[in-house]
Amino acid sequence: MANGWSTKDSAKLYNIKGWGQNYFAVAENGHVVYQPKRTARQTIDIKSIVDDVVQRGIKLPVLIRFQDVLHDRVNLLNRTFRRAIEEHSYQGKYQGVYPIKVNQLREVVEEVLEAGKPYRMGLEAGSKPELMAVLAMNRADGLTIVNGYKDTEMMRLACLGLKLGKQVFVVVEKPGELDLLLKASREMGVTPLIGLRTKLSSEGSGKWKTSGGHAAKFGLTTPELLGAINLLKAEGALDCLKLLHFHIGSQITDIQAIQDAVKEATRIYAKMRKMGVPLEFLDCGGGLGVDYDGTKTSTDHSMNYTLEEYARGLVYSIQTVCGQEKVPEPNIVTESGRSTAAHHAMLVVNIFGSIETGAAPINVDETPDEHVVVKEIRDAIRGLNVEDIGESYHDGLRWLEEANSLFRLGYIDLEQKAKAETLFWRLCLEIRRLLPQAESVPEDVQHMAHTLHDQYLVNFSLFQSLPDSWAINHMFPILPLHRLDEQPTREAGLVDITCDSDGKVDQYVLSGRPRETLPVHDLNSDPYYLGIFLMGAYQATMGDIHNLFGRVNEVHVFEDEEEPGGYYVEEVIRGQTVRDVLDDTQYSEYELVKMVRTALDAQVKAGTIKPREGVDLLDYYESVLRQYTYIDHGPRAAVASGAQSEPDTVPLT
Repeated sequence: MANGWSTKDSAKLYNIKGWGQNYFAVAENGHVVYQPKRTARQTIDIKSIVDDVVQRGIKLPVLIRFQDVLHDRVNLLNRTFRRAIEEHSYQGKYQGVYPIKVNQLREVVEEVLEAGKPYRMGLEAGSKPELMAVLAMNRADGLTIVNGYKDTEMMRLACLGLKLGKQVFVVVEKPGELDLLLKASREMGVTPLIGLRTKLSSEGSGKWKTSGGHAAKFGLTTPELLGAINLLKAEGALDCLKLLHFHIGSQITDIQAIQDAVKEATRIYAKMRKMGVPLEFLDCGGGLGVDYDGTKTSTDHSMNYTLEEYARGLVYSIQTVCGQEKVPEPNIVTESGRSTAAHHAMLVVNIFGSIETGAAPINVDETPDEHVVVKEIRDAIRGLNVEDIGESYHDGLRWLEEANSLFRLGYIDLEQKAKAETLFWRLCLEIRRLLPQAESVPEDVQHMAHTLHDQYLVNFSLFQSLPDSWAINHMFPILPLHRLDEQPTREAGLVDITCDSDGKVDQYVLSGRPRETLPVHDLNSDPYYLGIFLMGAYQATMGDIHNLFGRVNEVHVFEDEEEPGGYYVEEVIRGQTVRDVLDDTQYSEYELVKMVRTALDAQVKAGTIKPREGVDLLDYYESVLRQYTYIDHGPRAAVASGAQSEPDTVPLT
């Protein structure tokens, strides 16, 4: 504890209890810990894991997968549905399916299947490559759901799965797919398992709500649904129709939207049963949310319900409609990928420098020969008071623009311009310090204060590792992994190492409120690590290689149950090297080395370098091809900058 600040204050500030689901907490030493069994009796120090990883020579950024958390999420989902079924004496069963598009990494899929073995948990595929992986990996007692648009080859693959003894349900998304499936099944001599996806009038909530409703990309309208039933009757294949599927979007934030959709889908199921369709499964799709900001609200980054409420709501709604219609209660299927995978992965990044507003490597002491514009800004700082902050700010802006005009016309030199800029930003910093005491603050001054913060330089690529933050402004919990027994004294925005101005995190959630900056600590000579949490869903497989920053290093961590607080690194997956990402973009290592060798030979012949030096330079070039794409840990640099400086244009020392 320092200056009255405690680890409890840090936990509250970063709202760990809100989003952490008891998997994460702050220990008394100020380190973030993870709790594999969601209990404080079993904790593992994440900072210790990071130190261990670095000592092994595994460079940051590194993605840590807590496989125990993944197991717990699978168990929790299935146990919760089982309890809801028992509480309501529901006649059907629950069978979960993991959609591998959420995270296709083989180790993740294997862990989901291992944890889901007692519950006969299956897999879902939405593309040809995914289906080929699922057919090989899924067990015979787990459902295999095939979604997405399909061609003849996908239908043949599904039939192959049936020949392998797998329960492969092909979900028909558009009318023409049914003909393809029936033709493929006849050619391969199998009886297909057919599902129909219905396009509901009910919509979801949140960013992906357009996945439902009449404008949805997938699904059969009511007339198309009836057309499919009639076609199956005509083909003598109605008995093959076993599953009805619907989906109203990912990350559904409002429980009412889920309940409305379930009731409508169950009503369709019931009417189809009364028409003689032998449906056995109601696949409620995905959408089970993750509370990324910990606010328990219906905002885009949260959810206003719990897993228990979700499960009970599905069971109760389906049971109620089936009771009204007097039809058998179906087996319930969900495709809850985000909720299963999000919590088990986090990205560890290191801060290697900062861009500090108002800092300058020049002397701004008053001198007799300084220009009047510099004197005026200095006087504005001296005369600043809380009653006149708006006027002082406007005066400072006016004198700064005057200094820029004089410089463009050649009336002041570079040193005078630098003094004027530095003093102006110091004026702004002083104004921001006085804002809490002001009774009223002009709008432009408020805007200035919001943008007047330091930037911490983070060793990662936003586009590769956190694409949803850039593409759809999705928020993820971010906080220091250590020093949480100290009060954070600085506000900073996080910027990545790409040469793109969009490579920065714009929103942070603290104490349940969105903010434009993250509270952080002063940098010193020790490494400073941040954790970006809830990254297990989508981020790893949706990232690109902007600036050719490739896949990051990855470690898989398990709890060592024989040692309190112990853990072991089960696997290390090395990130991409320079050679790997160049190969991905069609640059042949052989051709690149050949071209550099040719250029070096020309320099040797010209006498500008010696033959031995040419050999050493070529060896160096080849050695860099085998290196990690991210920057190495070097001395941190505090970079002087005005508030308008671009991070990608600032030279680091």
